[in-house]
Amino acid sequence: MSDDGHQKDGHEHVPSRQRRRFPGISSRAYEHPADRSALVALRKLSGFDTVFKALSGLLPERSLRLLFLSDSVRVSDRQFSHLNDMLRDACYILDLEKVPPMYVNQDPQPNAMCIGLDEPIIVVTTGLVELLDEEEMRAVVGHEVGHALSGHAVYRTILLFLTNLALRVAWIPLGGVAVMAIVTALREWFRKSELSADRAGLLVGQDLQASMRGLMKLAGGNHLHEMNVDAFLEQAEEYEAGGDLRDSVLKILNTLPRTHPFTTVRAAELKKWAASRDHQRIMDGHYPRRDEDTDTSVTDSFRESAAHYAGHVRSSKDPLMKLVTDIAGGAGDLGSRVRRGFGGFTGGAGGSSDGPKPGPANGSGDEPGDAPSRDRD
Repeated sequence: MSDDGHQKDGHEHVPSRQRRRFPGISSRAYEHPADRSALVALRKLSGFDTVFKALSGLLPERSLRLLFLSDSVRVSDRQFSHLNDMLRDACYILDLEKVPPMYVNQDPQPNAMCIGLDEPIIVVTTGLVELLDEEEMRAVVGHEVGHALSGHAVYRTILLFLTNLALRVAWIPLGGVAVMAIVTALREWFRKSELSADRAGLLVGQDLQASMRGLMKLAGGNHLHEMNVDAFLEQAEEYEAGGDLRDSVLKILNTLPRTHPFTTVRAAELKKWAASRDHQRIMDGHYPRRDEDTDTSVTDSFRESAAHYAGHVRSSKDPLMKLVTDIAGGAGDLGSRVRRGFGGFTGGAGGSSDGPKPGPANGSGDEPGDAPSRDRD
């Protein structure tokens, strides 16, 4: 492909500049440690294999392809050609040999997903295409190709159908509580997998500012002149460190119904990885290769995940994480510290017998547009 950009129908064709390519790169190179450990936990969840096999038999690959073929626009040299160029470029950079089919679906809600049981299919909405500029969209396409390379499409499809269909189907050979446990575990994994795919998007776009702009637009719309990257990242810092133990619990409750991490959190995580030695080594050509995947030690992967979580707990400014660290360190007077942490929610540090005083916050996590079908990117 040529490295010279040119204009056609108002779009700049790719690649508009030289980008590094990563021949034979393994998805292990960019996968977040929390992604790997959450997926292992999901696979070990009781009943998951049963649901997985049942849905795999009920939802043949052909039905998904026919659905999008009949009611969406397939990206090609003749339709959305600028997206087709981006897709081919992303697959070239990450060395994904088979380019997955890509569709544009009419939906004003900005969204993108990579689904499929046998082979991945990438779907982007018109709302997303209209919201993002060329470089921002390139990062999103790379994000979805990263999902495909990591094999995430299968589990994303299971989550999609469980939340939108299977919970209302009586033949599932599990009780409702068990199904909800699987949905919760799937959501926990998918939130972590998004952090991995964001890294893949950065490897493809190789423009951190474009990735940041795209995430800001997902949070605040097409008003970049009103937004600032540094201020946006400060929100993530405030979210992480602010409040007391009550706020920490509410954060957990707000997160549980979602399949995607909060946008400010994604931006902060991506910026931190972009500045890391791991990212620099990949850019220098030193990364795990696919042909080495079979030799990868599961024990080493577990150790890496455990080290990540331990480091996260130690460095976290969240009040609950600080409490966990103090407990592990043998901090004394734990009861009074918990009471102080929750403030008036527990009746105060003096041990008052008054009942809990509910605050105005709603911990249900329900937000407009937060249904699985509207998850962003």
